[in-house]
Amino acid sequence: MADAWPEWMGRTFSQPRLEPYLDACDGDTSQAGRLYWWNVEACAALYGPLHCLELALRNALHGTLTEHYGRADWWEAAPLNAQGLRLVAKARAKCVGRRGSPRRAVEADGMVAELSFGFWAALVSGGSGYDRAFWVPVTHKAFPHYAGRRDTLYDALWSLVLLRNRVMHHEPVHRRHLAADHAKIYRLLGYLGPNLVREVRAMDRFPAVLRQRGATCDGSRPPRF
Repeated sequence: MADAWPEWMGRTFSQPRLEPYLDACDGDTSQAGRLYWWNVEACAALYGPLHCLELALRNALHGTLTEHYGRADWWEAAPLNAQGLRLVAKARAKCVGRRGSPRRAVEADGMVAELSFGFWAALVSGGSGYDRAFWVPVTHKAFPHYAGRRDTLYDALWSLVLLRNRVMHHEPVHRRHLAADHAKIYRLLGYLGPNLVREVRAMDRFPAVLRQRGATCDGSRPPRF
């Protein structure tokens, strides 16, 4: 058993947050501390590819749905389920609050930016008849390079929504199959547009971070983020 956490580390990050790293390292606090920093580094490196996927997805779906319904505020006409309507209302409230006056019209671009990754991914789900209401007539067109099943695509998207939420909320990701997650991001980007894949890959440092996990955790390489 290694020494206890440095007092400042336990105070700054909290013991409950650090416990999963300690468990992963069989109680070795020195190694667990290094794993914690590697997890931060991995999340930082995943941010860019996830950023591109989220924006590409929402803009592809928004463009396709705008064309289908003939209006930029397509959510006012689309058959959204109760959860979808709740998320639209929440996004509208944020837009209104930011503009400072409920009398002013909420712009579509503002709504698109406020609607969550989960909202957009759910449009590809089969819930509440979304397969017939959205996928069959319209949302499949947002993925011009995909020819598979809707449920397979949705499962992949939703797993990355969960990864994105862990990254953005500073949670552990080190137990995930991150190589598979990373490959999945590019597979989905490829369904939206191959040019984007080439551009993002050229800037992506996650593969190097993943290769260096062992060296970071054994202390032979310092983490960087």
